[in-house]
Amino acid sequence: MLRLTAGQVSDYRGADPVLDALPKAAVLIADKGYDSDRLREALAERGIKSCIPGRAKRKEPIIYDTELYKSRNLIERLFGRLKDCRRIATRYDRCAHTFFSAICIAVTVSFWL
Repeated sequence: MLRLTAGQVSDYRGADPVLDALPKAAVLIADKGYDSDRLREALAERGIKSCIPGRAKRKEPIIYDTELYKSRNLIERLFGRLKDCRRIATRYDRCAHTFFSAICIAVTVSFWL
């Protein structure tokens, strides 16, 4: 099931509904927006190691693999390419399935070119 959250929802709260749909993985790499103890615990329960840096205001610093975190750059570049497509950046489509279809087409075209 495809789920979209409102733009003002924080990243870690938006991750909660999709945890059950995560594919089997060894590590989840995410940015500081996903820094929450609850998310880290949920990932650990599923046997997934988290590579998420802690927020600046966190009292106890989080230890994470900085070299592995650098590979997140590939994902950020993909999102940058997707946002080049105005339809996706501004989310013209009202229905989630139509929006997801537009994303699939944009990804296919960007890798094809």
